[in-house]
Amino acid sequence: MRTERNLTRLDRVFARLDREPERPAHIDVPKMSRHRVALFAATLAFYGAIVWAVVITSWLVRLDWQVMFFRPYQQWSEIHAFVDYYVVLGQRGPTAVMIAAWLGWRSWRQHTVRPLLALGVSLLLLNVTVGAAKLSMGRLGPHYATTVGSNEMWLGGDIFPSGHTANAVVTWGILAYLASTPAARRWLSALSAVTSLGVGLSTVYLGTHWLSDVLLGWAAGLLILLALPWFEPLIARAESGIFDLRDRWRARRAGQAPVPAAPVEVPVLLKPRESAQDVSPTARSPRAPVYLAPGPHTARSERTPVTPVGSRRPPQTDRVSRGTTSTARPLTGG
Repeated sequence: MRTERNLTRLDRVFARLDREPERPAHIDVPKMSRHRVALFAATLAFYGAIVWAVVITSWLVRLDWQVMFFRPYQQWSEIHAFVDYYVVLGQRGPTAVMIAAWLGWRSWRQHTVRPLLALGVSLLLLNVTVGAAKLSMGRLGPHYATTVGSNEMWLGGDIFPSGHTANAVVTWGILAYLASTPAARRWLSALSAVTSLGVGLSTVYLGTHWLSDVLLGWAAGLLILLALPWFEPLIARAESGIFDLRDRWRARRAGQAPVPAAPVEVPVLLKPRESAQDVSPTARSPRAPVYLAPGPHTARSERTPVTPVGSRRPPQTDRVSRGTTSTARPLTGG
């Protein structure tokens, strides 16, 4: 007797996930609304204010030095091992692989490449903007500081803004950006905010970044997430191009036929030659033959004798038509 296997909880989860074979139609693409534009402008102003406060060596730089002299990694040394592992959540390589794996599975299930394209665009913007800011300002980190109370700007460093913090904001925030429902977007936004906040504070705890580096890293990552709707048309065109390329490739593969034994030549259509028997009476030329008298049809008695062209018979001038009175011929002696 055959018995059915009892489904485990994991089997039920995968069975439920299997119910989404097509691309969901209810997913809305975020638009650049007025609220988002206002938040982008406020974040950009905050970004500029942090840079200006560090450049002029304001109270923020003094706070950086006070936190550095406090040495959190010595004050709370018991959590040092945990923080060493937790800060990996802000490293670009591991986080990009984890998020790409999840979004790749989701793209495969939903028959769309938009999640992967959005991740690629956000990481490209992150590398360009944060990398350019790091190299242009060249700030040294706490472990390499040269002068107490200095802002350590333009000395060849690359820690301002914090790359770990900005990367945590972008890679974990992209999950909230691509969420399917408003409830999921709220929960994922809160989760990404807590994760990126913990990553930023972890770098301050380890002494690898100033506190102002972390503040600027949060602003840099948030600017990228807020600006993503401006790149949605580009993402849509890229997705359409990828699918068109896939369809052409599939059509090319489906259209391949086995190689024939002999080359097949394309037949040339020739116009059949009309024979004398196939020509219908209506298709003949209306022009009368040259040996017939022109003009309207007349009775045979009224026709003028005509010598056919090419005839060897000499014309007979003394021949008269029928029905006329003949004259007496002169008698000649023979």
